[in-house]
Amino acid sequence: MKIPIDGACNVAVAQSETMGSGSLLLLLMAFPIFNATLLRVKRSSCKSGQYLGSRFICCQEAVYARSGKEDCCSNVEYNRTESICCEGIEFKGHHPNEWRCCNGAAYREDTSVCCNGKVRRKISGDSTACCGNRVYDKKRDLCCNNVIQYGRSQGECCGRWAYSSRNNRRTRIFSNFFRRAKSSEEERLPPISPSGRLTVEQPAHRPDSTASDRRSASPRAPRWSSDKLKEEFTKAEKEGKWSDVSSYYVTAFESFKEINWAFKKEAKKEYKSIDDSGINLELVNQVYDQLVNLPQDGQKQLLKSIINCLLKDRQLEDSGGRHFPRTKDDLRAYVILIQNPQFSNISTYVIFAHLLRQVASLTDHEHHYLVHWLRKLESARFKAVVRRLHSFISTRLFPARPAELPPISKSSWWIPSAIKSLALLNAANDLGHRPTVSFTNFYNPTLDLLDLMAEYFAWQNPSSASSSSFSFCQYPFVLSITAKRTILQRDSEQQMIVMARRSLVAKVQNKQMPDIGMLFLNLTVRRSHLVSDSLNEIARKQHDLKKKLKVTFAGEPGLDMGGLTKEWFLLLIKQIFQPDYGMFTYNHKARVFWFSSVPCDNYQEFNLVGVLMGLAVYNSINLDIRFPPCCYKKLLNPAVVPYNNPKAVVGVAPFTLHDFAQVQPDVAKGLRDLLEYEGDVQDDFGMSFQASFTQVGTLHTFDLKKNGKNIAVTNENRKEYVQLYIDYALNRSIYSHFQAFYHGFHSVCASNALIMLRPEEVEMLVCGDPSIDMRELRKVATYDGYKSDESTIRHLWDIIISLPRSLQKKFLLFTTGSDRIPVGGMSEMTLKITKVENTQMLPMAHTCFNQLILPVYNSKRVLKNKLLIAIENSEGFGIE
Repeated sequence: MKIPIDGACNVAVAQSETMGSGSLLLLLMAFPIFNATLLRVKRSSCKSGQYLGSRFICCQEAVYARSGKEDCCSNVEYNRTESICCEGIEFKGHHPNEWRCCNGAAYREDTSVCCNGKVRRKISGDSTACCGNRVYDKKRDLCCNNVIQYGRSQGECCGRWAYSSRNNRRTRIFSNFFRRAKSSEEERLPPISPSGRLTVEQPAHRPDSTASDRRSASPRAPRWSSDKLKEEFTKAEKEGKWSDVSSYYVTAFESFKEINWAFKKEAKKEYKSIDDSGINLELVNQVYDQLVNLPQDGQKQLLKSIINCLLKDRQLEDSGGRHFPRTKDDLRAYVILIQNPQFSNISTYVIFAHLLRQVASLTDHEHHYLVHWLRKLESARFKAVVRRLHSFISTRLFPARPAELPPISKSSWWIPSAIKSLALLNAANDLGHRPTVSFTNFYNPTLDLLDLMAEYFAWQNPSSASSSSFSFCQYPFVLSITAKRTILQRDSEQQMIVMARRSLVAKVQNKQMPDIGMLFLNLTVRRSHLVSDSLNEIARKQHDLKKKLKVTFAGEPGLDMGGLTKEWFLLLIKQIFQPDYGMFTYNHKARVFWFSSVPCDNYQEFNLVGVLMGLAVYNSINLDIRFPPCCYKKLLNPAVVPYNNPKAVVGVAPFTLHDFAQVQPDVAKGLRDLLEYEGDVQDDFGMSFQASFTQVGTLHTFDLKKNGKNIAVTNENRKEYVQLYIDYALNRSIYSHFQAFYHGFHSVCASNALIMLRPEEVEMLVCGDPSIDMRELRKVATYDGYKSDESTIRHLWDIIISLPRSLQKKFLLFTTGSDRIPVGGMSEMTLKITKVENTQMLPMAHTCFNQLILPVYNSKRVLKNKLLIAIENSEGFGIE
C-alpha cells in the first residue's frame, strides 16, 4: 500500500500480512508530520507509552508540550518543569518541583548536581563525586588527577608519569614523545596535540612508588664542578665517547630535586634568603656554554629530561584539594631552567611555553624570590633571557612558518605567560640604583605592528573587550617609546577632535557663524613681552588648551604652519630658564635646572612652564629643557590627577641619595661621606637635624623634623638625617612650586596613556632624542632641483658632518625649528633641499616644512661661510 505523507511526497511501503502494528507505528514515527486522518491510534491501544491525543499517536517516551506544540521525546527524557526534551538525564533540582536537564554530562544522584565531566566515582555507599576534567578509571571507579592513569590492585593513578609496558612500571622518559619528521632524517621537537599540549602514550599502567617515595629518593646526578665539567668535555672530545657527559646532563635535569643537587653551592644546605639563591651560577653558565658542544642526541635527551621534569605533578593535592606552595628548590629550578639556550629554537617552544606557564602561575610571594634571584644574573645572561622571551613572543604573534606551532586558538595562553615571566625580569632589573640592562632592552619592536589603539581601548575598557581581558598595555614595559608616543598622540588627536566638535556645537547653538579659528588654540604674543603675553593668553584660554596650537607674533606677517610654534617654544623656554629670572637654579656640575625654593606670592609662572611642557608633548614638539630625571618621576606621582580633589598631594615621590646626586652632586657627596664616616659623627661634625639653603644671596636654615635644632646627628640616626635632607630638598621645600607645575602639565596631558610611561620616557617625549647623527639625516634628505651626487650637495654634507656638535644643533634649529631629534630618531625626520640660482643670497629655511633653500655656490669655502652666517643669525621670521 501507499501512505501519503502530508500530501508533499509519497513513501512506498510494502506491507505484508505479517507486519505488526508495532512495526507500522515505528515506521510512522520516523515522519513527524503525517496525515492523521488516514491512521489514528485509540487511547485504549496505548498501553506501553503515553498517549498524545492532539495527534492520535502513542509516544514511547514522555510528551513534549510547550507553546501550544506537542511532540514525543523520542529516546530522551522529558523535563517536566520547562516542558522540554532533555538531551541527557532529567534530574530533580534543589528546589521543590524543580526538574533540570543534565545534557552531555554525569549526574550525581546524592547531591542532585550535574557534573561538568562525563564520569563519576563512588566515595562511600551511594555517595558520588564529579571527576571534572580528570580521567575516569572505569575498572576501579576512580578519578585520576592527571592525564594518564595506571593501577595495581589498589587502583592508583600514574599522574603525569608514563607507563612502560616493557617493565610494567612508570618511567620518567616518555615514549613516543619524539617523532621522526617525514621530510628530514633528524628528530624534530616536539610532537604536539592539536591543543598545543605535550603528549604521551597511554598504555596499561602499574605503579612502582608513591609520591613520598619519589621525593625521598636519593639524587642520581653527580656533583661536578666547573673544572670537572671541562675535563669531562675535553676527555669526551678526545676519545669520542660522550656517554658520561650525556648521562650527566640527562640526570641533572630530570627533576627539580636533581637540578638542585647538581647546581646548589652546598647540596644539603637550605637557602631561604632573597639575597642568596644558593645557585652555583658559575657552574650553570659553564653547563649551558658547553651545551653547544654536546652531540645532537645528547641535546635531545636533555630536552626529554626537562619535559619529564616539567610534567611531574609538583603541586600535590592533599585530601582537601588544596595546593601545597612551591619549595625554594622548585624556585631555584625555574631560575636555572629559564636560562637554557635551547629555548631559542622554535622547535622547543612548546616546552618553553609550559615552563613559562608554570613560572607565571606562581604566587606573589614566590615571584618575590624569583625577582631577587634573577637580579643576580650577569648582564649578558640576563639580556639573553630577555631576548629569548622577546623572540618567543614575536614568533608566536607573527610566525614565519605557522605549521610549526599549534593554532593560536589552542595556545592563546602562550603570550600572557611569556609577558608575565618577562615582567619578573623587568622587576628584577628595576631593583637597586643601577639596572642590569637598559630598560630599552625590554622593548619589543614587533608590537609596533599591532593595532595599538585597539590594545589601548581593550586596556581602558576590559569589560567590553571582544576576546579576552589581556592587553599589552597592561605590561607597558614591552611597548617601545615609539608605540607609546603613537598611543599618546592618537589619544591627543581624539581629544582635539572632541574639543573642536564642542566648540562647533556651541557656535551653532548660539546661532553664531562658525570660523576656522575656533578649531585651534590661537596665541598672539609680542616678542618684547613674551612671558607676560603668553601667561595672559594661556590663562584666558584654559578651555582651549586641548586644541591644535597656532602662534602669531604681533606685527609680523608669518603664517604659522608649525615653524612659528617651534620658535615660540624655543624663545619662551630660553627666557624663563635664565638664572636671572629667578624661577630656576642651574647646577653647572650636574648641568641641570632645578626649582628655586624661594617662596612666591603667585605660582602662575610655574604653572605656565608646566603648560608649555604639556603643549609640547600634546603637539609633538621637542623642547630643550634640562631637568634631572627625578623631575619626571615627580611628574608621574600620580600619573593621573586625583579626580575632584584639589587638596590631594601631588608631585611627591620617594628619592634616594643617587637621585639627589643628579641635582646637587657636591652636597650628595658630602651626605655620602657622612654615612661612610667611621668616627664619632656627633663629636666630629656637631650637626643637628637642620638644613641650610641659600635663597637670593641669603642663607636660611630649616628644621628637618620637629625641634630639629635640638636633635644631634649621631652614628645611629645619620641615615634618617640624610633621608630627611633629601626629602626636604626635592619635595618639601619646593612643594608649592612643583604643585603649580604639575597641574599645568596635566591640564594639557590629562591622559591615562601617561600611566604607561616611565620617567625616562616622559623626558624623551618632552626633549626628544639627545643623540645627533648627521649621516642618518643625509639618508632621509630629498632634493628639489639638485641631484644627490652634485658637487654642491656633496660639499654641503661634508661641511655639516665635520661641524662640531654645537653647530650641528644650530643647523637643525635653522632648518627644522628645533635642535632636538624626534623620539624615533633621524629616520622619522624629513629635510628637503631646494635649488636656487641667486648666489648672492644666504641660505634660507622654511622651518614649517623642514626645507633648506640652497643657492649654487661656486666653491666649498663660499658655501661654508654663507651657511655659518645663516645658522648663526636665524631668529625671527623673514630674516635673510
